[in-house]
Amino acid sequence: MATPLRHFYFLFLIFSVAVADYLKLPLLHTSPHPPTSSEALAADERRISALIKRPHPQLPVISAASSGSGQYLVAVHLGTPPQRLLLVADTGSDLTWVSCSPCQHCNPRAAEFSPRISDSFSPYHCYDSKCKMVPHTDKPPHCNRTRLHSSCRYEYTYSDGSATRGLFSHETMTFSTSAGKLERFRGLSFGCGFWNDGPSVSGPSFKGASGVLGLGRGPISFSSQLGGVFGHKFSYCLLDYTLSPPPTSYLLIGGGAANGTAVPAAKLSYTHLLKNPLSPTFYYVEIVSVFINDWKLRISPSVWAIDELGNGGTVLDSGTTLTYLAEPAYRKIISKFQRLIGSAAQPSSGFDLCLNRTSSDDASLPRVRFMLAGGSEFAPPPRNYFIDTPEGVTCLALRPVASASGFSIIGNLMQQGFTFEFDKERGRVGFTRSGCGYP
Repeated sequence: MATPLRHFYFLFLIFSVAVADYLKLPLLHTSPHPPTSSEALAADERRISALIKRPHPQLPVISAASSGSGQYLVAVHLGTPPQRLLLVADTGSDLTWVSCSPCQHCNPRAAEFSPRISDSFSPYHCYDSKCKMVPHTDKPPHCNRTRLHSSCRYEYTYSDGSATRGLFSHETMTFSTSAGKLERFRGLSFGCGFWNDGPSVSGPSFKGASGVLGLGRGPISFSSQLGGVFGHKFSYCLLDYTLSPPPTSYLLIGGGAANGTAVPAAKLSYTHLLKNPLSPTFYYVEIVSVFINDWKLRISPSVWAIDELGNGGTVLDSGTTLTYLAEPAYRKIISKFQRLIGSAAQPSSGFDLCLNRTSSDDASLPRVRFMLAGGSEFAPPPRNYFIDTPEGVTCLALRPVASASGFSIIGNLMQQGFTFEFDKERGRVGFTRSGCGYP
């Protein structure tokens, strides 16, 4: 099985890209205005419900992108001639898919990819080995080995009933490298969705997105497919989109400096990535302890552990807005915050701890620090875990993980202002506040 997967990376690929080159893709926010706290909660709940849904464990593709509130989009150019599409950048998905024309029940505000006008579009045959890498309907049509047009059909259904269905295909993608060269990646595998329906794939939270750009750990993700050219790592810097004018965030595929990252390695704090055989797509990190100011909270290590059923653990996720923590840890953190803050405002918008805006100066707020395996420390500023609400108060933007089969999630609000580098080859993730304005 290893040999076909290895060949998969390089099939149809143009090797004119130098290893030192990298892709620099602007991350666009779906709206100049951030979602309200209630909108963020509602979108996160839909996404988390989809994330904890377990597809068949033998499938190497686990596409769990309900896209949350569609926080960050990437512009890609697909086909010959190139067609511009906006896709949700999602570390919680392997499968990259786009809405294809003619599309039923699709997002009316998003562009559709037209395979009919592309000279390079080609669906995989149902007997192709790559067709086994995507989920199918419960009763797929009979596959005729000799019939030329027996295409590979895929279907992914989310826990809220949403679904994307279509043809698993390959296409040419055009992009500009860091060296300013225009290059083509021939043979990008993706789902061409002709039927996409439900809030997770076409509802208001999807905004203007035409699909999902899968950045997960699986062999079929966008970052894995391009890894043979640019190296098996990617990084991003999520900047505060509430600022005016909003700064530009970036997604980098591959290098960016002599050591292959956007910032010098000496400035990065690393922690190893854990593997969960039942959820191989996600980027799991190991939380060792939590500090509020200088107080170490008494939280059992088992609270953060992945159990034998694949439940638990902590995931870094670009598509979830807020941060969700295992219930025992969440209660300890809330209790400590309440003791340190003292008087607080009435809880609002689904949050358990709120304070008046006049008393929410960053300097007076308790500081949270997450100690990770390997000795690294993730210490975000208070603005990364407090959120303003329409009721005029500021609330602690943490929520408990309600499901016993769920896991803790460090969302994109908590990640803002940091460069995160996902190094799949070395099995580690690095992070730093240095260079987040880069480039």
